[in-house]
Amino acid sequence: MSRWSVRTGRTGPGRAMRLAAGLFTALLLAGCAFDADRLPPTAPLPPAAPRLTGIDRAASREHHQLVAALGGEYRHARAEQLLQQVVARLTPASDLPAEHYRVTILNSPTVNAFALPTGHVYVTRGLLALANDTSEIAGVLAHEIAHVTARHAVARAEMEQRSMLVSRVVAEVLNDPVAGEIVRDQTRLSIAGFSRAQELEADRIGVRTIAKAGYDPYGAARFLVSLSRNAELNGGASRTAPGENFLSTHPTTPERVSQAIAAARLVSNGRPGVADRDTYLNAINGIAYGEDPADGVVQGRRFQHPRLGITFAGPEGFQLDNTAQAVFGVSPDGSQALRLDAVELPPSQSLKDFLASGWIEGMTTQDIAETTVNGLPAATGVTHGKEWHFQLAAIRVDGAVYRLVYASRDSSSAAIRNFRQTLASFRRLSSHEIASIRPRRIALVTAQPGDTAEKLASRMSAPDRPLERFLVLNGLTAGKPLTPGWTYKIITED
Repeated sequence: MSRWSVRTGRTGPGRAMRLAAGLFTALLLAGCAFDADRLPPTAPLPPAAPRLTGIDRAASREHHQLVAALGGEYRHARAEQLLQQVVARLTPASDLPAEHYRVTILNSPTVNAFALPTGHVYVTRGLLALANDTSEIAGVLAHEIAHVTARHAVARAEMEQRSMLVSRVVAEVLNDPVAGEIVRDQTRLSIAGFSRAQELEADRIGVRTIAKAGYDPYGAARFLVSLSRNAELNGGASRTAPGENFLSTHPTTPERVSQAIAAARLVSNGRPGVADRDTYLNAINGIAYGEDPADGVVQGRRFQHPRLGITFAGPEGFQLDNTAQAVFGVSPDGSQALRLDAVELPPSQSLKDFLASGWIEGMTTQDIAETTVNGLPAATGVTHGKEWHFQLAAIRVDGAVYRLVYASRDSSSAAIRNFRQTLASFRRLSSHEIASIRPRRIALVTAQPGDTAEKLASRMSAPDRPLERFLVLNGLTAGKPLTPGWTYKIITED
């Protein structure tokens, strides 16, 4: 629930699922997400549009809407200045040197970057915290610029439009819905393969561009390795169901790393290029790390929101994601999921009546019962769809009502138990707990003789696994000694 605000009106899970599908399509049209599985699943993104010249008010409006939907703009003068300097150096080396690009830092802890055909390039502060030198961030920016210069968004939109037309003709004009469904399945495979090819092409173009601009061409591969290790550390790999990569729009990271290294070998010509580590680290010194406590904090399977004064824990194995609209959680095998959000209701409306009003289109809530959860008034109910079973709860805390939706593929005793445990964990935060939730930032330390990764990691205020987080954050491998006099990143509290 980043920038989680209490809302009025009905925004049930049915609409949320449609918004999630819309976001995914829009992102694929708009550019590349480095860590797509961590994107907010319900943020409404504008559709991609061809590059326009001059002042385009519609594009500016869409830019501001997108920034607001993805956490808002994060201001950090030194980082912003460095990014614009890197883009100014990359643009003349790109395939369209007359283009103009503007980089915006998004206030998100996730590791993401993407570009719109309008020339807007976006990177999250989470990505900036993970990179370790200027050539690495140049590789990210060059990759996104390549999506624009290669017109990937437009090509993908045209392919989808053609595929949709063929599918409709088969299903409606030829009156063969079964064949239409087969065409749609084939289309998904074609578009997925097309997108993977676009990503690899953008990688190759990006490596060529940073080398031409004088940066170390191996920087792109180094960052991809850090990206993979960061995803594993944060549980991203565990949430990928078997076979999912086959339809993934992004190639597997090992494939991207090997091809990025191969591309770097082709363009290096024995010249090392500039990595510029110290300049980059000084530019991101002090940047926020992790989630902003004012917007809620996820630690493993527990969510805490100090401003709203609430907390709850998901079932064992769940990985929670905090977005602008809600907190989402998914089981490792994808068979169970949860969503917690908030609405504003008149004090006179009972939770039982609210639950009976229906949250999911076409489904009626059944077995509604009033109860209390840790002293808070609540109501529970169930509803069933064709493939999913939903257990619902509404909890009133002061002037807000929190809605918990727990979805499962079946109504097994395990799913029921997980829902009840999750609901039972919902409570107010104590004043001591609220005071203990403090923002974290990236700080720089200089390694002294005798310093080890373990020693510096012990100084970190990490959410979990400090040693592994220190190694990933600095692009280090276990057992490798630190270099005295070198600068390393640690996580500190304000």
